[in-house]
Amino acid sequence: MREPLPPDMFDEICPSGLAPIRFGDKWAPLVIACLEHGPRRFSELRVPLRRVTPKGLTKSLRGLERDGLVSRTSHPGTPPRVEYELTPLGRSLLEPMKVVCAWAGEHWEELLDAREAYDNRLREAR
Repeated sequence: MREPLPPDMFDEICPSGLAPIRFGDKWAPLVIACLEHGPRRFSELRVPLRRVTPKGLTKSLRGLERDGLVSRTSHPGTPPRVEYELTPLGRSLLEPMKVVCAWAGEHWEELLDAREAYDNRLREAR
């Protein structure tokens, strides 16, 4: 039996949200991180990804599947059970993602300051 994903796996103020480099869509890196330790069902992914709507999570999973980063396996039964798992190509992203997250963590203050300055300039221009 796999360990359940912790509900607080992704803090609302998470460096991954600040990283200027995107791996797929907005939620894709978080989905990839959830799948790092093995296959997961949609309902398991929803626990730490509670800020993502079911429609948004489905869109991310389909995009990752389309790009060859995630595989979807449907197991027969009543009800049918579907699991998502990283492919070897998807696993190859784990290390670069960790490097980007570490970089964002190191530059957290600079990134926040830059975003705040940009937003202030936009407000002043109006």
